[in-house]
Amino acid sequence: MTLSNPILIWAAVGIVLMFAELIIPGGIVILLGVACLIVAAATGLGLVAGLAQSFTLWFISSIILLLAFRSLTQKLIGGDAHVDNTDEELDLFQQPALVKQAIGPGQQQGRVEFQGTEWPALGDGTEIPVGSKVKVICRENIALVVEPLKED
Repeated sequence: MTLSNPILIWAAVGIVLMFAELIIPGGIVILLGVACLIVAAATGLGLVAGLAQSFTLWFISSIILLLAFRSLTQKLIGGDAHVDNTDEELDLFQQPALVKQAIGPGQQQGRVEFQGTEWPALGDGTEIPVGSKVKVICRENIALVVEPLKED
């Protein structure tokens, strides 16, 4: 057996991919490694011959393994499968802010402190003095649109 033996190459790539699962968790790479071992076994048994047949078998077995066992490996091995909030507008809505530079009258831009950072701010057309508490309605480009908080 020489180093250019396709059985050894497919088996070595399969083992490397399976160990790579320790570094790249998620259950995909290990299945690609198993597909390489399937190709190595098929080549050893004489079921496939040549590079084109080997890659075809690897591709087909990879797809079958991924479709059949992806959920199982995801449970056993783990990985990152959460989805973060992608709508930043909802995070801003109704949040309190403090006016640092007077806003208005009309469309005159001011500044508010929101979540520890100063932002340009637009009001509802009325004048909102420095020190007032406001709530964020939405964001327009980089400016926050605010309205005064009603004191109870």
